[in-house]
Amino acid sequence: MPGPSEWIVIAIVALVVIFGAKKIPEMARSMGRAQSEFKKGMKEGQADLNETPPAAPTPSPAAETPAAAAATPPPAAPPVAEAPAEQEPETSSQ
Repeated sequence: MPGPSEWIVIAIVALVVIFGAKKIPEMARSMGRAQSEFKKGMKEGQADLNETPPAAPTPSPAAETPAAAAATPPPAAPPVAEAPAEQEPETSSQ
């Protein structure tokens, strides 16, 4: 049974046979670019996660003072339904 170093040699020979000697450096370069882009994306993702969004201040009900409560207008009253207009009784002409 071959050991780990022998498997590496077999894999290199298989790559040369399958892809050719000219294609292997191109593949290595593209794999290197992909790896660097991946690392760059990981760093940007970590930076986004480490950023804390600005917290919006939430007013507390206890912080409201009587003067501020008096300055707020009261809620509008609901509209009142109008009574139908009185109709004049019909006069029958006989």
